[in-house]
Amino acid sequence: MTVQRRSLLMAAAGLGATLIAPAARAQAATGEITTLVVPFTAGSGTDVIARLVGEQLSRTIGRQMIVDNRAGAGGTLGAALVAAAPGDGRMLLVHSAGHVANAALYPKLRYDTLKDFTPVALLATLPNVLVVSPASKIGSVAELVARARAEPGKMTYASAGNGSATHINAEKFRIAARLQAVHVPYRGTPPALMDVIGGQVDWFFAPLVSAMPLIQDGKLLPLAVGSAKRTPLLPQLPTTVEAGFAESDYAFWVGLFAPARMPAAQVATLAAGTAKVLAMPEIATAMAKLGAEPGASTQPQFAEFVAQDLRATTALVKQAGIRVD
Repeated sequence: MTVQRRSLLMAAAGLGATLIAPAARAQAATGEITTLVVPFTAGSGTDVIARLVGEQLSRTIGRQMIVDNRAGAGGTLGAALVAAAPGDGRMLLVHSAGHVANAALYPKLRYDTLKDFTPVALLATLPNVLVVSPASKIGSVAELVARARAEPGKMTYASAGNGSATHINAEKFRIAARLQAVHVPYRGTPPALMDVIGGQVDWFFAPLVSAMPLIQDGKLLPLAVGSAKRTPLLPQLPTTVEAGFAESDYAFWVGLFAPARMPAAQVATLAAGTAKVLAMPEIATAMAKLGAEPGASTQPQFAEFVAQDLRATTALVKQAGIRVD
């Protein structure tokens, strides 16, 4: 790996491994450790939110939180690990909207998305941003679509993995824009970003939290956000709907899940502690800098939201004919 590539990966990773060293010291002192399994690489939007909330949650509930990145298979590997956990509070899952998509995309999952997890809290909602390399000479969504339509099946688009939220976002846009392109799945967000910069892949609906440092450095060019509304971080940037592609918007969220066997009282305590963290002004400020909004739902409301989103995403996957290899 070159020095430049390594530095770019560190920039994309954002908060990096800030929890690991303090948590390791605390483990020796107290033994009270909870592992937050993030089924994507460090630097992904899910990872950054997990580290931000986890740091404050450690102080709020009195258990140190460490992040364990278990990337692979669109986020299903890490989810399967937590589904099999004993439910004693020592292992939790921080996943994204891709969690519900996987239920439709993978017919033989080792877990049941609804039965094997208890949704604890909606941590954040944040936009994906459609990015290209400045060297591509593509300056707008319209130009990207025109080029893709002129050469059907020749352009490529990245995702953080088959079935990830970045994959579903891109597919929803691709169908709304009526274009053909080749999907290139990666093992996480940072390597996908690097290959967009390098020109190995043409475009990517990246989590804004991960792409923003590279946008600010001029290494990536943003064309639009995939969310239903604009982001204050890039207020001049249109949504894909505003760019002329109706029904192309996609809601990207990050949530906290426990193994289904965790006792209800323990889930309630964890949900209450998480709610306190999400209500902290410093969390709202930190998330705003990332283009994210803290979640504000109760534990039952989040559980219902997950069930509804699973139904809606399953319908989208079937309508679009989305498949994973």
